[in-house]
Amino acid sequence: MGTAEQSTTGRPAASWAGRVTGLAGACHPGPVVAVTALITALAATAGQGAARCVLTAAAVLTGQMSVGWCNDAFDARRDIAVGRRGKPVVDGTVGVTEVWVAAVAALALCVPLSLACGLWAGAVHLAGVAAAWAYDLRLKATAWSWVPYAVGFAALPAFVALGLPGQPWPSWWVVSAGALLGVGAHLGDVLPDIRGDLATGVRGWPHRLGPGRARLLLPVPLVAASAVLVLGPAGPPGRWGMTALAVAGLVAVTGTVLGRRWERMAFGAAVAVAVVDVTLLLLRGTGIV
Repeated sequence: MGTAEQSTTGRPAASWAGRVTGLAGACHPGPVVAVTALITALAATAGQGAARCVLTAAAVLTGQMSVGWCNDAFDARRDIAVGRRGKPVVDGTVGVTEVWVAAVAALALCVPLSLACGLWAGAVHLAGVAAAWAYDLRLKATAWSWVPYAVGFAALPAFVALGLPGQPWPSWWVVSAGALLGVGAHLGDVLPDIRGDLATGVRGWPHRLGPGRARLLLPVPLVAASAVLVLGPAGPPGRWGMTALAVAGLVAVTGTVLGRRWERMAFGAAVAVAVVDVTLLLLRGTGIV
């Protein structure tokens, strides 16, 4: 790979503080923080104690960081080829070798932290992290690119449930909703960069659909997740559940219609539906097993 600084951009080495900042930015901090915070909140609402919540958060944090660093390190040359600015490796603030080292180190920490939550819980979480690494290294450019997202997102609530006292298996609906959220997240994650990806030969599932069809499909798995979260648990869904489902459907349809003229509207609507789904998931926290 060459030196850490010259392997991608050939620029002079950044300062120590700049490297630390660049390394932090290369792990995809937004999604890392969002996913870690969500799963920690779900663990708390599901009934995990304070110490176990901290352990769960640490396992999720290291797993997500390892995936983000792996993604940026593996994609560095392609990102440079399309001029994708704003990525630390591309901008030269951190070297690709340093990012690879960070990815492996985070993964090495994730293994014992996950297994400390219980054998089954740890195995499920590590399976989700492995799926995410498989996406970064190979499946991203195939028609099966949606599978790691579905597996990874389904594994997270299952990890929480199996980490409860007695290691109970999660309910089918929480795993199904997680998988659907993952498919929606995949479409949403790829859509902004889809044209640049196509220019460098990446042919994942959304790329094969094309930007237009991917945009139209984006809200569908998210609304389906809303329906599962409202209708899946035993007992009547209640007025608030049906209201949330109606709102999710209305927002999705509106975003799809307006998205034909204003592309960002479809993506914004999908984000709004995802917020509804996350809220429903947290409200259902005590009944995920």
